[in-house]
Amino acid sequence: MKKIHVGFLLSYDYEKLKKSIPPVYQDADAIFVAMDHKNRTWSGEVFDVDPNFFQWLKEFDVDNKIELYKDDFYDSSLIAIENDNRERHMLSLKMGIGNWLVQVDSDEYFVDFGKYVKDLRRYDSYLNNPEKNNIQIAAYLINLYKYTDKGVLYVKEPTRGIMATNYPNYKVARNTRKRIVYTQNILLHESIARDEEELELKLDNWGHNIEVQDKNAFLEKWRTTNKSNYKSREDFFYIEPEKWKSLEFCEGETIDEIRKNINLESVMPSKMYIAKKNFGQYFKHLFK
Repeated sequence: MKKIHVGFLLSYDYEKLKKSIPPVYQDADAIFVAMDHKNRTWSGEVFDVDPNFFQWLKEFDVDNKIELYKDDFYDSSLIAIENDNRERHMLSLKMGIGNWLVQVDSDEYFVDFGKYVKDLRRYDSYLNNPEKNNIQIAAYLINLYKYTDKGVLYVKEPTRGIMATNYPNYKVARNTRKRIVYTQNILLHESIARDEEELELKLDNWGHNIEVQDKNAFLEKWRTTNKSNYKSREDFFYIEPEKWKSLEFCEGETIDEIRKNINLESVMPSKMYIAKKNFGQYFKHLFK
């Protein structure tokens, strides 16, 4: 018990796991990859998986840390976000309560997972009675918007990403709505930085599919935004546009290149900001 267990969800964008698993591999005690036994998305669409992916997974797993967990993750009576919650809960039960339950989406890439693990370990005492002391450990996501002009447009302000919990009573995706501990850790989130066909597939099948109010208007803005005009535009989020107010540009056409070129200090929330957020969270949940 009290180990670092990391879970991934295998779906239509499974190829991205080749980029999201390696950054956590060394510092994880075990890795679980959840896959619907009939290859269905949360919306019930069926996807195919190239057998070469499983060969890659086997060859990459030199320390025998990775377990493929197949189960019935689609319930036709539930909407996509409810199936999202359900699969994450089932995966965390498989990972084992009493361990740190870290869930990383396939398009999220830790910049320094070892540092995040050190931050987790500061709260190991919360693993003793997790149901009564539910806690969540957050990092920050740099949301990549679009690859263009030999680089990538990304959202200027990072967003919170709840990556781990000690008790998986999820309410919305990874959020248990219990106390959050904020940390100075960053992930690159490929989010909607995909080719157009793949982006449309994501918009139709992910947990937020019914929340996108005007998919055509969103896609048209995404399609026509580039390095030359992004500074004259604003409001880029797919649900409430103003949540992604403005973009920045970083050179690099691969995640490794972007990781090297992006100015992490310019987007990382300050220690003072983190301290204030944690102070507020402590008192907000003190008597709950």
